[in-house]
Amino acid sequence: MRRLVGGIVAVITAGAACLGATSASGSLAQDTVVSENPVNYTPNVESDGTVGHPAIYALAQSGSTMYAGGALHLVQDARRTTSYLRHNLFSFSATDGSMTTFAPSLDGEVWAIEAVGSSLYVGGYFQTVDGLARRGIVKMDAATGAVDTTFNASFTSGGVQEIELVNGRLVVGGTFPQRLLALNPSTGADTGYVDIPITGKVASNAGRTNVYRFAVSPDGSRLVGIGNFTSVGGQARSRAFMLSLGAASATLNAWYYQPLTKMCRATKLPAYLRGVDFSPDGKWFVIDSTGYVPATDAGIGTDLCDAAARFETGIATPSKPTWINYTGGDTLHSVAVTGSVVYVQGHQRWLDNPDGRDFAGPGATSRPGIGALDPVTGHTIGWNPTKTRGVGGKAFLVTPAGLWVGSDGTRFNGEYRKGIAFAPLPTP
Repeated sequence: MRRLVGGIVAVITAGAACLGATSASGSLAQDTVVSENPVNYTPNVESDGTVGHPAIYALAQSGSTMYAGGALHLVQDARRTTSYLRHNLFSFSATDGSMTTFAPSLDGEVWAIEAVGSSLYVGGYFQTVDGLARRGIVKMDAATGAVDTTFNASFTSGGVQEIELVNGRLVVGGTFPQRLLALNPSTGADTGYVDIPITGKVASNAGRTNVYRFAVSPDGSRLVGIGNFTSVGGQARSRAFMLSLGAASATLNAWYYQPLTKMCRATKLPAYLRGVDFSPDGKWFVIDSTGYVPATDAGIGTDLCDAAARFETGIATPSKPTWINYTGGDTLHSVAVTGSVVYVQGHQRWLDNPDGRDFAGPGATSRPGIGALDPVTGHTIGWNPTKTRGVGGKAFLVTPAGLWVGSDGTRFNGEYRKGIAFAPLPTP
């Protein structure tokens, strides 16, 4: 989920080329919904003996080149006639789908990609890149994939799940010891800009303390992070927090949604927030989630359990979301806000389903795998391409041409599009 934010001014000043596209961070507005009919040329990620269930977790674009990362080993062209071995990361033409020779070897999953000029920052759960030790994050040449050896964050444990260049600093989040840092984009050294302890676990079975995802407002002034934690900067913050991004340092913002202290009914999924994205004007953002359904009926309307919810950036302590849309018991994994539309994807069967419990309750709309919401009301709009549900899609990328969708799904609008689909904006 990566973007054009305030940091691009610093990048251009430093002589780097402008990013070729934005991702699900609300930094790009679209006036209308994209087509339900995907283009026919996107490559497919296929199963093989190395990766039995391939999936795309991250997408980025630079110029006419698209980068895709995740858990993958075998890529085929759109016609499935030519195969390419790729180790968790590959690139192809955004305009005709042809594969490039870019083929670095990463020994673990890729979860984040940030394209900046001639460089590519890649984050995930790997320890080596082309045999060179680089835990969690690497900087490489965007054309050749060669590792930039001058950049080394030197993480000793954990991995990286989110990367964004903000005001000249490379902000990264994940399961590494500090959970959120701002790195020097040339050396990988900690700049000290983010010096905020993120600690605690929402439950004993919640896994590592982490910042699972974050989004930055288009003007680079706010960051919303979600994940597994109970304290941020010494203040109570369960599952979500907001930072104010000042000129010299980041500070904890007063925004906090107290109902996030509550569990959903699926106690095996205690860290239930999954995706976050800002609107193009930065005035609001959307969070989506897993967790099954609220633990009690009284939680409907406030508890973010298998739901997408809108919050206003300027309301510090909301008692409930501006709106909330429930799936009725199926996970949402990612969200993209274009201003005119809010896209969500996961393994949901329905939307507008607050009274459903693995069934379609009154008013439920069928939206398998992917759907779109009205940004004002939060209700489902007519767009309904359908998508193979699978585990559920974890990557969106919004570009001037349309919407890229990364997932573990096989079909989009009934057409074979395994792992990657591109839905273009309508032709004027």
